[in-house]
Amino acid sequence: MAEYADSKTAGVFDVDCTTSGKSLCEKAGVRGYPSIKYGDPNNLEDYKGGRTMEALQEFAKENLKPMCSPANLDLCDAEKKAQLEGFMAMDDAALNAEIKAKKDEQETLEETFKTDVKALQDKYQQLQKDKDDGIANVKKSGLGLMQAVMAHKSKVNTEL
Repeated sequence: MAEYADSKTAGVFDVDCTTSGKSLCEKAGVRGYPSIKYGDPNNLEDYKGGRTMEALQEFAKENLKPMCSPANLDLCDAEKKAQLEGFMAMDDAALNAEIKAKKDEQETLEETFKTDVKALQDKYQQLQKDKDDGIANVKKSGLGLMQAVMAHKSKVNTEL
């Protein structure tokens, strides 16, 4: 945090999501702890890189700089600039409706993911149980005794 304290383009902040920072964390979509976010304060992205000081410093050097945004249109490529200009031309109600639709779409994707992962976990547990039960039945059917008999026969045959 101290390394970026005087930076005009980057900052590192520690927020306690369980106390006074709870509303900020909810707005930023923090779901687990610790979380690292970066980017425009109004559009924070999840950091997925390494957690060592060296990895964080390298990421910061490459990514924590002014980026394409409504305040920095000159940093945008033609496609992003046109997209931003289109959004800026929308009235507040239309823009809010579009934001809500996209957030709803994200939420649907998250729910689908959670539901499908739960189904996979349930299937995995059932497959594990079926395997364990099957192996127990094979052993109960005499596998161990058969192997003991075979070993005994081999030993007897080599002694003759």
